[in-house]
Amino acid sequence: MRYVKARFKNVTPEVSDMLIAMLSEIGYDGFEEGENELLAYTGEEAFKAAELDAVAGALGVSFETEAIAQQNWNALWESNFQPVIVDDVCTIRAHFHDIEIKTPYEIVITPKMSFGTGHHATTQLMMLQMNDIDIKGKSVLDFGTGTGVLAIFAEMLGAANIFAIDNDEWSVENAIENIARNKCGNITVKQGSLEDVPATKWDIILANINRHILLQYMTTMYSLLDDNGVLLLSGLLAEDKEIIAGSAAGTGFGLVKVTQIDNWISIQFDKVSK
Repeated sequence: MRYVKARFKNVTPEVSDMLIAMLSEIGYDGFEEGENELLAYTGEEAFKAAELDAVAGALGVSFETEAIAQQNWNALWESNFQPVIVDDVCTIRAHFHDIEIKTPYEIVITPKMSFGTGHHATTQLMMLQMNDIDIKGKSVLDFGTGTGVLAIFAEMLGAANIFAIDNDEWSVENAIENIARNKCGNITVKQGSLEDVPATKWDIILANINRHILLQYMTTMYSLLDDNGVLLLSGLLAEDKEIIAGSAAGTGFGLVKVTQIDNWISIQFDKVSK
């Protein structure tokens, strides 16, 4: 499998955030942020030049593209992957890092082309909110699991049963590998979307995706969540708050908390029984 790399130069952090949000909605799921530049990756079969032109045009930025082989991507990803410390809560490192761990939790992953290595603010926001709620003994649905980091963290926090799902085959393979590496025993992984989730009620639903998908599946997430359950959402920019909160309220959710890093937010909702 080959991938397409789009390089955006001379972009501010704010524009980089907007690019990530917009590109995520058209199939880009690997990102590297450098000084005044952003690299974005998508599978060659999903690449559409017109969509990329439209995103770049909307934000007034220029770009160049390059086709790369999967093995080259993996080597590049590993060479640039640095450990992540999520506040004083959790350290996320690659299997080849040898560092002193000072946080209560440690997640070891094999960095490959899947979203959610812990570097992005949305993953960190989700983990911080997860650390603040009672997960012990609960059932958790991780919608759009990516590398499986949130599912792994949920088990470390004491979740009894975790179902992780993603529609991307590469992400599912990477999640399975990372789950095994962290010796997790309560996580089931499947390729698919919410339609493929077992017809049961979940205590907690995690969804770090993007605004478009969250709005599309808001009603489904409500139906899958147990009464008094918790919904944690991210993959959102600050300006997405009103439309997401409005959709959630109309569905039956009550807003509990909004957490923000830079221009990214995570929102916690509770299910309000109808």
